[in-house]
Amino acid sequence: MRDPAGLYDLSLDAAEVPLGLPMVAALTGFADSGSAVTQFSAHVLDSLAHRPIATFDSDELLDYRARRPTIYFDQDHLSDYRPPSLKLYLAEDELEQQFLLLTGYEPDFQWERFTAAVLQLVDRFQVSTTTWVHAIPMPVPHTRPIGVTVSGNRTELTDAMSVWRPRTQVPANALHLIEYRLQELGHPTAGFVLLIPHYLADTEYPAAAVTALESVSAATGLLFPTDRLREEGRDFVARIESQVENNQELARLVGTLEERHDSYMLDNPLPSPLIDEDGELPSADEIAAELQNFLASRRDGTEDQT
Repeated sequence: MRDPAGLYDLSLDAAEVPLGLPMVAALTGFADSGSAVTQFSAHVLDSLAHRPIATFDSDELLDYRARRPTIYFDQDHLSDYRPPSLKLYLAEDELEQQFLLLTGYEPDFQWERFTAAVLQLVDRFQVSTTTWVHAIPMPVPHTRPIGVTVSGNRTELTDAMSVWRPRTQVPANALHLIEYRLQELGHPTAGFVLLIPHYLADTEYPAAAVTALESVSAATGLLFPTDRLREEGRDFVARIESQVENNQELARLVGTLEERHDSYMLDNPLPSPLIDEDGELPSADEIAAELQNFLASRRDGTEDQT
């Protein structure tokens, strides 16, 4: 393996980074249901003070043809080229508590070398804990709090917060590999998998970002502003509820999800909160079809008037 340090450049400010800070990681590119990771990263960078201390080499890590960068066409010339970035930042929360934030795209290539590079940075800055978030679609109702599955070696978080603990194979992402390697080293690490209603997976669901922020807070003690996201979330849910109230079939399907969720949370001996005794699920296609107008209006910035 080539030197992992060749994958990133340190800024001049890196020498001034305090040792022993927590690191938070959020990479986009895989199963970002409800745009939880995208919103989380954007919200933290938009609302908190931060500066980059390490920048990763996109030409080494990114498949540009799979995730093409954006360039602006201005009448007769090209301008404002916006390449993807993957950086480690030094940031401050609302109480000016400092932490490291690893955010940007998930690498397409050189996962082992990238993981070794991150572990180098963890060692260099004597990172105290590593916490990361991602989100997957699940047949759960939007009328209940978003649940999380917690991985890693911080049993206090798993015991207190993990609502679903399956034994299964899952498609790995780059942060899974980093967590796995950190566990081998005995480094305190926790990954939060947000369980997002499957019929909202393709939307920008504000509650998903709030849950991501709350999960990181629980693991690190960091405090994040959430008022704007919560207000957007209330408006978002109100429009969903309007769709549900006007469609009896949709209301029945959401009600079925609620019953199965509540039964599981009350220690009913079901194999998961997602299925009944017969192993049946409400149809994702049915729910998605009923919400199609709402989702389209959300993306277009208009509202359904029916």
